[in-house]
Amino acid sequence: MGKSQSKQKSDKKIAWCKDEEDIYTNPITDHYDLLKWMNRRPKPRRDSLLETFQEVHMKQGGLTLYSTQSLKRKNLSQNFTNLLLFQKLCPRGSENLVRKSWHSCVPEEEGHVIEIQDLFNPSLDTQKEAQLVIIEGAAGIGKSTLVRQVRRAWKEGQLYRDRFQHVFFFSCRELAQCKQLSLAELIEQGQEVPTAPISQILSHPEKLLFILDGIDEPAWVLEEQNPELSLHWSQTQPVNTLLGSLLGKSILPEASFLLTARTTTLQKIIPSLGQPCWVEVLGFAQYERENYFYKYFANVRDATTAFIFVKSNPVLLTLCEVPWMCWLVCNCLKREMLQGSDLSLTSKTTTALYLKYLSMKIQDQYMRIQLRALCSLAAQGICRRKTLFSESDLCNQGLAEDAIANFLEIGVIQMQPSSLSYSFAHLCLQEFFAAMSYILKNRKKRHGDMEDDRIVGTLVEQYGRYNLFEAPTVRFLFGLLSKEALKEMEKFFHCNFSRKAKLKLLWHILATTQPHQPPSMGLLHCLYESQEKELLTHVMHDLQGTIVPGTNDIAHTVVQTNVKHLVIQTDMELMVVTFCIQFCCHVRSLQVNMERQKGYALMAPRMVLYRWTPITDASWKILFSNLKFARNLEELDLSGNPMSFCAVLNLYKTLVHPECQLKILWLVECGLTSTHCSLLAEVLSVHSSLTELDLQLNDLGNRGVRRLCEGLRNPACNLSVLRLDQASLSDQVITELRTLEAKNANLLISSTWKPHGIVPTTNMDKEEVDDSPALLKQQRQQSEPLGTEDDFWGPTGPVATEVVDRERNVYRVQLPMAGSYHCPSTGLHFVVTRAVTIEIEFCAWSQYLNKTPLQHSHMLAGPLFDIKAEQGAVTAVYLPHFVSLQEETVDISLFHVAHFQEHGMVLETPARVEEHYAALESPSFSPMGILLRLIPAVGQFIPINSITLIYYHLYLENVTFHLYLVPNDCTIRKAIDDEEMKFQFVRINKPPPVDALYVGSRYIVSCSKKVKIIPVELELCYRSPGESQLFSEIYIGRMDSEIMLEIRDKRHMNLLWEALLQPEDLRPALPRISSAPRDALSLIHFMDEHREQLVVRVTSVDPLLDKLYGVVLSEEEYEAVRAETTNQDKMRKLFSLSYSWNQFCKDRFYLALKETHPHLVMELLEKSRGEVVSVRF
Repeated sequence: MGKSQSKQKSDKKIAWCKDEEDIYTNPITDHYDLLKWMNRRPKPRRDSLLETFQEVHMKQGGLTLYSTQSLKRKNLSQNFTNLLLFQKLCPRGSENLVRKSWHSCVPEEEGHVIEIQDLFNPSLDTQKEAQLVIIEGAAGIGKSTLVRQVRRAWKEGQLYRDRFQHVFFFSCRELAQCKQLSLAELIEQGQEVPTAPISQILSHPEKLLFILDGIDEPAWVLEEQNPELSLHWSQTQPVNTLLGSLLGKSILPEASFLLTARTTTLQKIIPSLGQPCWVEVLGFAQYERENYFYKYFANVRDATTAFIFVKSNPVLLTLCEVPWMCWLVCNCLKREMLQGSDLSLTSKTTTALYLKYLSMKIQDQYMRIQLRALCSLAAQGICRRKTLFSESDLCNQGLAEDAIANFLEIGVIQMQPSSLSYSFAHLCLQEFFAAMSYILKNRKKRHGDMEDDRIVGTLVEQYGRYNLFEAPTVRFLFGLLSKEALKEMEKFFHCNFSRKAKLKLLWHILATTQPHQPPSMGLLHCLYESQEKELLTHVMHDLQGTIVPGTNDIAHTVVQTNVKHLVIQTDMELMVVTFCIQFCCHVRSLQVNMERQKGYALMAPRMVLYRWTPITDASWKILFSNLKFARNLEELDLSGNPMSFCAVLNLYKTLVHPECQLKILWLVECGLTSTHCSLLAEVLSVHSSLTELDLQLNDLGNRGVRRLCEGLRNPACNLSVLRLDQASLSDQVITELRTLEAKNANLLISSTWKPHGIVPTTNMDKEEVDDSPALLKQQRQQSEPLGTEDDFWGPTGPVATEVVDRERNVYRVQLPMAGSYHCPSTGLHFVVTRAVTIEIEFCAWSQYLNKTPLQHSHMLAGPLFDIKAEQGAVTAVYLPHFVSLQEETVDISLFHVAHFQEHGMVLETPARVEEHYAALESPSFSPMGILLRLIPAVGQFIPINSITLIYYHLYLENVTFHLYLVPNDCTIRKAIDDEEMKFQFVRINKPPPVDALYVGSRYIVSCSKKVKIIPVELELCYRSPGESQLFSEIYIGRMDSEIMLEIRDKRHMNLLWEALLQPEDLRPALPRISSAPRDALSLIHFMDEHREQLVVRVTSVDPLLDKLYGVVLSEEEYEAVRAETTNQDKMRKLFSLSYSWNQFCKDRFYLALKETHPHLVMELLEKSRGEVVSVRF
C-alpha cells in the first residue's frame, strides 16, 4: 500500500492507493534493503538452451509491474516485469474483431509478438501507422499497468518521445463520474502537471496521445457530436460525447489514442470505431513468473522456496501466468510462511485461489458476516456497470464503519484519492464477490427456480447471451458451485448450501445459452472452474455434435467434422483445453501444431491445437500433466515442435503413468538427440501402452539408437512400429536393428515409408490414403523388392524405376494400377486412373530458359523434368519445388509451371501450392518445372529449402571431405553424386538445415578442430545440373575422433547447420583388386542392377554366405538364408535382407561374388554397358 504501517494506523487504518496496479507488489517498508538485494541478486538459473532461446523471443513483449512508491522514492527502474504482447492482424470488418478459438480448417496466423515500443508502428497487413491502438486481454492480465508504464516511460524520455509532445492519461472509471467537460478541462485532467498553454498544446494535434484505461468499464455509449457543429475547446459538453467526438475524429483527427478493454466487441460502446490496431496482452512469460517471485519476496530464500514449490505444481505455475493471479499466489504463500507452516497451497482454479486468499485474509466471524454486505454491493455494481462507490453506497448495504476500515486495511477495497470514493482492490475481486452474492441470496429451496431465473436473466441482460461465458462473474459462478468450493463457503459463512439445487443453476445457464452460442474458450474456462465430472462429460460429449457458427464469430467448428482446429495463445488456455479433453470421449487423437508444420494426416477423430506464441517448458509441463489422465486419447503428434530435455522428461512421466493409454506417438523433427533417447528407452522398457513411435528427422546418432535398442530388448516392450532415420547410422548399429527386428516378428523398424510432410494425403478421388502400420507391415512382407526412396510408392508397395539412358538421365516407371504414387527421392507424385508407363528425363534449365526473356524476371524454384505418359492416364502430377513457405513471406500466386513446347514457353498457374510441391490437375506433358515470379522490391531474397551434401574418398586413409550447400533439387543432387563418384567419393547422409536460407547469401564453414577448409566461404546459388557446383574442401588427415562441422551466416554468424562426423561414419577401405575393371569399383549398386540374373545364375550360395558371415550377415541372418531349400530361394532370402545395406555391405557382396563367380560378374558387367538396368538416383 502507499502508506507505511504506522501511518495506516494513525489514519484510522485507511490505505490510500493511487493506482490499482500497486496491489501487484509487496508492501515492502525497507526499500533500501530491497535495492541492495536487487543489485546483488544473481539472475535466476535457466533449465535449458531451449528456454534461453525462448527468453530472447518472448522479451519482445514489454510491460512492467512495480511498486509506484518504490519507483518514486528510490528510482527502482530495474523492478520491472515483462509481459508478452501479441499484435493481431487487422480484420477487414468490425464483425471479425473477436479472436476465433475453433476453426473448421487450418487457421491463418493471426498476428505476431511485438515489443512495447512497437505499439504504434505500421502493421504488417496495412503498412499504415496506427493512430488508434486497443490493448485487450483477460481480467487481471496487466492492461492498466501496461498503459501506465507507457505514460511513465514517455515522461522519462524512454518511449515515444520523438512522436508525442504531450501524453494524457485517463482512468475511464473516474472520468465517467464527470458529467460535463470541455476539451481544455479534459486535457487538464489528463496531465499530472500542466506543461503548456492549451492553445500551444492544440497547435500540433498530431503530437498528442490520449490514453483511456478501461474504455469498456463504464455504462456509456461514446457517440460523437454532429460533425457540422464546430465547438470551441473551452465549450463544455457531455463527457461521453466529447470522447466519442475524439475517437470519431470530429475533434483533433490527427491525434493518437491508446485504449484498454477486456473485450473486442466495442462497436456498441464506440459506434464510430474505425480500423484500430489490436494488441492482446497474454500475461507473464515463463522466466518472468520466476522473476516476479524475487521481486515480491524481500528475502531471497523465501522467494526461492516459494518458486520451487510453485514450479513443482504445474497448475499453480500456469495460474501464475496472469499477473493478478501471480500476486494472489505469492500473497497466500507468504502468509503460510508467516504462520510457520509448510507450504500447502493446492488451488487448481482461480475460484479456489480466491477462496483461499479470503479465508486467510478474513478470519474474524464478524468480518465474514460483513462480507455478505460487501458481496451485495459488488453485485449491485456489476448490474449497473459501476465500479466506484460513495460512502453512502457502502452504508446503504449495511456495512459498518469499522468494517469498512478493516476491509481497507486488509486490501479488499481501496479509496480513490481523486474522488474520495471507494472501489474494490481489483475489478476481478468485485466480480468474484458478485458471483458469491448470487449464491448467498435466497438459499431456500422453495424459491430456487425463481431465483435461478432471476440470476440468469440478470446475467444475460448484463453480458448478453453470446458473451456470457466470457464474463469473469459467470466463470466464478461455475467455480463457486463446485463441490469443493461450496464446502469452503459453508465453513466460511457457517451456513449450508444445497449442492443439488445449486447445480441446477449451472444447468439452467447452459440450457439458456448453449443452444444459441457455439462452444467458445469461455465455455471451456467455465467447465474447468467447475471441475464437475458429470457436467464436463455431458457438455464435452455434445461438443462433438452438430455445431454452427455464432453471429459474433467468437468460435466455430464445422458441421459433422472429423477434425477440430483450436487456436490457443497462453498456457492457461492450454491447461483448460487439455483438462476438458479428458472428458471428450470422441477425441482419440491430438495434434499440437505450434508452428503450423505439416503433421501426419491422423485418421481418428482428432483435435489440432495451434499456437502463434512461444511454447516453453512450463507449457509442456501442464500439457503432459493433463494428458496422463486422458484415457480416451490414443494418438499424439508433437512433430515440428522443438523439445528440451525437461519437456521430454515430462512426456516420459506421462507415458509411464498407469492411466495413460497413448498408443501412437509422433516426435518427428523435434530436435531430439541421444540424450533424449535415454528417457524414451525407459518408456519402452516399462509396460506402457505405446505401440508406435516415430522419431524421424532427429539427430539421434549411434549412441541414441543403441539406447533405444536396450529398451526394445526388454520383454515388457510393446512397441510394434519404430520409425527413425538410418542413413547416418554405423554398420554395427544397423546390424543391431536388423537383429532386433529378426528376433521380434511383431516389430517393424522403418525409415522409408512416406516422408513426413511431403506426400499429399489424398488420392485422385479426394479420399484419404491409408498408411497404417499394419498395411506397411503387410506390404513389406508381401513385396519381394522391399524398395528404396528411389522407387515409386503406391497402393501395392514400391515400384522400381528403370534406367533407359544413363547419359541422358532418362528413366522409366511402370505403374501397375490406378492410384497415387510418390517417389521420395525426386519428390514427383502421380495420380493415375489406370496402369500406365511413365518416362522421366532429368533436364537442365539452361537448355531452355536462356532462350526466353524470363531468366531475369523469374527465379528457378525446382527441378526441370521432361515427362511422357499416355494421354488421360495421369489426372494429377505434383511437381517438387524448394521455396520455403513456412514463414509465409512468399505469395503463392507468384508460382507458375513453365512448359517448354515447340512453339515456345507457356506459363500455367498450378491448381494449388503447398510446402515442397505444386499440383497440376489434368496435366499435359512437356519439359516442365516450377518458376517463381520475382518482385523488384524483394529481389532475390526468397527463402528456400536447402540441403548439405558431404562426400569423402572411399579408399584414402587421409580423409578429405567435400561439403556442398545447394537448393533441395534432386537433379542437382544426382549430378553432384555422379561427379563425385567418378573420383570414388561417396556421400555421408546428414540432416539438412532446418531453417530457410536465401539464394545469393554467403555462409561460413567451420570445424570443431583445426583443419584446412578451402574455401571457408560458400555462396548458396542455383547452378544448372550440368554446371560445376560450388563446394568447400575440408582436409582432415587421419580421423581418430569425432568432429563437428558447422555452417553460419556470414552477416550475423548465427549457427544454421551442424553435423557430427564420427570415425565409424567412414566405411573401412576395401582391398584393391588389380584385375577388377575400373567400372566394377565404381558400381556401388551392382547387386541391385543384376538382381534377377543373380537370383537365377548364382549356383554356389553357401561359399558366398561364408564370405559375408560376420562382416555383413549376423549369425541369425546367415542361418535363415541357409535354411532355404533351393539356391534361388536362398538368393531371394539374401536379397530380402539387403534392403537396409549400405554401400560398404554391397561392396562386400560384390567382392565375395567376384571371388566365387568371377565369370558371371565379368559377363554382367559387359552386358550392363548397353542394357536397361535398375539403378539408384
